[in-house]
Amino acid sequence: MTNPDLDDPALRDRAVRAARGQAPFDLLFTGGTIVDTMTGELRLADIGVVGPLIASVHPPGRREDAQTTRDATGCFLAPGLIDTHLHIESSMVTPRRYAETVVPQGTTTICWDPHELGNVLGLAGVRWAIAASRGLPLRVLVLAPSCVPSAPGLERGGAVFEAAEMAEMLSWPDVAGVAEVMDMRGVLERGPKMAGVVGAGLASGKLVCGHARGLSGADLQGFAAAGIQSDHEITSGDDLLEKLRAGFAIELRGSHPYVLPGAVQALLSLPMVPQALTLCTDDVFPDDLVAEGGMVALLRRLIGHGLPPMQALRAATLNAAERIGRRDLGLLAPGRRADLLVLTDLEAVTIRDVFASGRHVAHEGALTVPIPPAPTALPSTMHVPPLSPEQFRLAVPGNGPLARVRTVDNPRFTSWGEMEVPVRGGAAVLPADATLMAVIHRHGHAPATPALGVLRGWGSWRGALATSVLHDSHNLAVFGHDPIDMAAAANAVIAAHGGVAVATDGVVRAVVPLPVCGLLSDAPTETVAENFRALRAAAEPLTDWSPPYLVLKAVFGASLACNPGPHVTDLGIADGTSGEMFASCLLAAN
Repeated sequence: MTNPDLDDPALRDRAVRAARGQAPFDLLFTGGTIVDTMTGELRLADIGVVGPLIASVHPPGRREDAQTTRDATGCFLAPGLIDTHLHIESSMVTPRRYAETVVPQGTTTICWDPHELGNVLGLAGVRWAIAASRGLPLRVLVLAPSCVPSAPGLERGGAVFEAAEMAEMLSWPDVAGVAEVMDMRGVLERGPKMAGVVGAGLASGKLVCGHARGLSGADLQGFAAAGIQSDHEITSGDDLLEKLRAGFAIELRGSHPYVLPGAVQALLSLPMVPQALTLCTDDVFPDDLVAEGGMVALLRRLIGHGLPPMQALRAATLNAAERIGRRDLGLLAPGRRADLLVLTDLEAVTIRDVFASGRHVAHEGALTVPIPPAPTALPSTMHVPPLSPEQFRLAVPGNGPLARVRTVDNPRFTSWGEMEVPVRGGAAVLPADATLMAVIHRHGHAPATPALGVLRGWGSWRGALATSVLHDSHNLAVFGHDPIDMAAAANAVIAAHGGVAVATDGVVRAVVPLPVCGLLSDAPTETVAENFRALRAAAEPLTDWSPPYLVLKAVFGASLACNPGPHVTDLGIADGTSGEMFASCLLAAN
């Protein structure tokens, strides 16, 4: 990947002269301890910067000639953090608000898969993502969403990307590669769509990123043989080791913290921590992003679980830079980009100052540079009329007293089930421990008619939750037991042009408005975080949440039809393993 701002001949000439003492530095860091991600050393050194470029890393006290000198005595100097896979949409804010939040936390480069925007608005959504990322103090490498929708034939989203759309996106200079390939079945069965998508990525010479959830043995080998280069869907230490041995670059993610202790144990069992290990956040809710952080929180957790700080930082910097093909990043060395962190505590990852391309962009947790104005407004994507309670009743034809229904059991590793329920007034009466899930197509390409499914293992619901954030096609989903509550929550989301809402006793208790594609808000992250905290509080009494699997995040992923097992989508109940689709959950009426 070219870097025209670094490779300008005049800049390189000036950097060479400065490095040799024939011209002053623009910026000189003195007295600090370098975190050398190449050698693993912690060593005293000064750093001279010219424009966006590091010109010299030399013994302390050797040079004093600089326009600006920054005393880093007692501090550590490390490269800026690189997040190798994430969805900004999961933080529910626009790119400028995201940058405003994560840059002071030390993240200077991200690889963004705008998969959610692509699923809602197609190519226009990806173009908006690129435009909204320009001019930020955060380097945003946009990837081309590979699976729109993620489970073709099992769901309907707002767009469909085939090989032609992928080739077009890959031709854009701002696109760094193919984002996570989620249609594992399509890749392994060599379906023409996914063969074309992956083939376009390989032909471009850009990144081809993966999603190998649950793959093992021959299927994992086949996924790698197809040309997929990375995976972030790590479920255990053994899973991590198998994927490393299969040659994948690992994007160990912070959004599944219960996996991290086993992952660290597996890494420390190896003779060395592999160069293929990188770090990513994947999905971080806005309140967690503000309270704990993104990449910085992941580093702290890994170090807390026993991964040496140098190894954790190397994964988040040099390893990541090598993986994404950015030789200008990840290392404090002459000729590299001056993305630099000043830390007061290495093990606690306490960041005082952040520099991006030699520019001071954050100090003590606050941005020091302005962010661009709000991005271009997008049209409403909530093409759903107000819904009635009657639409959230599971109708049963005939006059029989009983009905048999298919169920989707367990919130995480789903499986098929069946149950017999009584029928009253022409509708099934679910027991208290069964949850009704409705998915309504919201993109205007089909009637907005609720598809109903019955969930078990989600506890006894005492209210309803509605959301237009529903991975990955982002239709409108409603969870609950009482039709009045379900209609109230759904209509609150519709009125807000997208978002998340909780209702109990027929009253809306909390709403997070997300009017940008039904996914994002341009309000400050702290405001969105406050709204989301209020929603969490309102959702707390809805059911008996049981971490790590039965958590609020499971609601947003409950329609992930590309994953193994049955899931409710806008078309009915789909099985991501077999490809089966049932338009109704009703089996028989007696």
